[in-house]
Amino acid sequence: MGLPSVTDKDLALALALADAAGAAIRPLFRGQWSEERKADRTYVTEADRAAEAAMRKLIEAEFPRDGIIGEEYGTRNEGAGRQWVLDPIDGTTSFIAGRPIFGTLIALLQDGWPVLGIVDQPVSGERWVGRIGQPTLFNGKPAATKPLKDLADAVLATTSPHAFTNEEADAFMSVAKAVAERKIVYGGDCYNYGLVASGHIDIVIEAGLKLHDYAALVPVVEGAGGMMADWQGNPLDAGSDGTVIALGDPARLEDVLEAMG
Repeated sequence: MGLPSVTDKDLALALALADAAGAAIRPLFRGQWSEERKADRTYVTEADRAAEAAMRKLIEAEFPRDGIIGEEYGTRNEGAGRQWVLDPIDGTTSFIAGRPIFGTLIALLQDGWPVLGIVDQPVSGERWVGRIGQPTLFNGKPAATKPLKDLADAVLATTSPHAFTNEEADAFMSVAKAVAERKIVYGGDCYNYGLVASGHIDIVIEAGLKLHDYAALVPVVEGAGGMMADWQGNPLDAGSDGTVIALGDPARLEDVLEAMG
């Protein structure tokens, strides 16, 4: 097996997927749309389904042998070495609430490893593109995380403390106590990780994520100089357990793990 790579054709398709999803989402944002509750008690809207359907159609036309793992419409070509992982609206609650801090997530996995990732905010027009071996781009210009000398100076984020089990919440709050009290951000889903890549947030800690929630984030954060890991400090791949730490400064990983206990 050679080193994984991303072709210009792969990148062009990924950008087209983000465009197609955005075109489906924007007319419905703060508008009229239907929603329902799924079996896992989370919500899905008409915009989620329209965006994923638009993306899947493009992949099937361009790379019919590739696999697709989508949040709303499941898996196609499960055994393929190349898998496109789609989350049409990561942060459906924010979309429902009219808050433009959700995003479309698009990842390409090769043999289970994320090699291409896009975080696209279709309302504000903000897009982060990460590609293995290349610097992450934010709206076409290089993005960079920022150094962090001490946890006390960090901006810490998580989407919702309610997503943690009691034990996970204790671990998160242990890190929260180590950072400046007023520099903790709640809400944001994938948007937080884009802000890590651009040097505005230092640490994101989450648990209970699925592959479609984190796959695209890995190339974006790491291509900007940051680091993604699980709560044991291991790199993230298709088999990870859904615990996630994103760091703008990889040198702080041991500090975070120590604080988490």
